Amino acid sequence: MDKVIDIKKLVRPNVLALEAYSSARDEYTSVGSKMIFLDANENPNETGVNRYPDPQQKKLKTKLSEIKNISTKNILLGNGSDEVLDLIFRAFCEPAKDNIITLPPTYGMYNVLAGINNVESKEVLLTEDFQPKVEGIFKNVDSNTKLIFLCSPNNPTGNSFSRKKITEILERFEGLVVIDEAYIDFSEQASWIEELDKYPNLIITQTLSKAFGMAGIRLGICYASEEIIAVLNKIKPPYNVNELTQNRAQYRLQNISEVNREIAGILEQRELLSKALLEFKYIEEIYRSDANFVLIKVDDASKRYSQLLNKGVVIRNRTNQPLCENTLRLTIGTKEENLKLIEVLKSLD
Repeated sequence: MDKVIDIKKLVRPNVLALEAYSSARDEYTSVGSKMIFLDANENPNETGVNRYPDPQQKKLKTKLSEIKNISTKNILLGNGSDEVLDLIFRAFCEPAKDNIITLPPTYGMYNVLAGINNVESKEVLLTEDFQPKVEGIFKNVDSNTKLIFLCSPNNPTGNSFSRKKITEILERFEGLVVIDEAYIDFSEQASWIEELDKYPNLIITQTLSKAFGMAGIRLGICYASEEIIAVLNKIKPPYNVNELTQNRAQYRLQNISEVNREIAGILEQRELLSKALLEFKYIEEIYRSDANFVLIKVDDASKRYSQLLNKGVVIRNRTNQPLCENTLRLTIGTKEENLKLIEVLKSLD
């Protein structure tokens, strides 16, 4: 039996009562005929971007709908995933009252956004093999816990969380479960989008920054129930995704076969790099990855980080993260970049 939950009870009362701003492009949309637009106080001189963009990004959502096999009513787009996450905080978390749960080591913006929105963040460390402690999570849940953030595949560890554990969290929690799938395209695991109809408290975030190679256009995606999407639409800025981003994203989504070839190439390089790293004695562990990066444990992370930097290779030192002492995160580069990385690693004393 599918889970039943009253989303309205989770929404902040002021947001529930809010009447969303209606922009000029919300009130009138083109029906294909030639019209003279004098409604939005735009500059009439054609520059290619003198008109406001579609506030609901209909063409882009339609393409995503086809690719993901999901209704456009279940999609919200944002100026990067960080805007999407911030909207979730603002819609559902009452400042100075509600709290969220995060599972370190994980993506740092969850706590940053909690701080910005004056929402307490309760941290429940992952296990030694980087899996959620389900009972530890629910020991920290109280009547004001609105959100649980699960990053799967996880950043910075690279592993996917157990579907059994995620299912248990979804079924037991009466708030919203946000699954951050920024790296899902590099994983063999299926997206949780397939489970949206089953769990009304499920929110999934994805991005075009990783597998689609479009970090520069800042496009984040939220998949959720129609009810949750409607709430987020009430509070999003009217023109939050600009015209250039919409056009570039549509073009990229027309070339899914090219994207898939690039993903396959990154996965091949991930495998080759992981094997090559086995030969270095100062690398103590290479963690299995479902993402476009590999986390490694070394003898002295700060020393190795500085050595690589001095030789022109920039990586991420994660030694300051919980459970990540002396670890480095290596993004999978091109074949040439990865060979250069291996060459530099061989030169370290």
